[in-house]
Amino acid sequence: MEGYIQKRYDFPTKRYVQTLELNSDEEARREYIKWHSKEYSWKEIREGIREVGILEMEIYIHRNTLVMIVDTPIDFDWTTAMARLATLPRQAEWEAFVSQFQGCSAEATSDEKWQMMDRMFYLY
Repeated sequence: MEGYIQKRYDFPTKRYVQTLELNSDEEARREYIKWHSKEYSWKEIREGIREVGILEMEIYIHRNTLVMIVDTPIDFDWTTAMARLATLPRQAEWEAFVSQFQGCSAEATSDEKWQMMDRMFYLY
């Protein structure tokens, strides 16, 4: 394992980490991964993520557990940004589409699906 290079910014940033459980069905897992690939992900979703101020977003997977890491400017307000993101083109359609793989209601908001994680350790 070689690790993943982090992008650095010339200004302070902060990080949010969330988790979500996928369906246990292997085919659903493969489809979820496919729809998040460069080739298949929806352009409007990537643009909306940037438009609300998110600098970087990564999703890691282990079996059926997802961990999403979101880097933002220091003055980023999560609640305001997510409310705005929900109104952007195709976002509601995307949330309904991916819910079939996530095992949650098609009407569930991103904040209802993804659970914010608390940092319990940091190498000082």
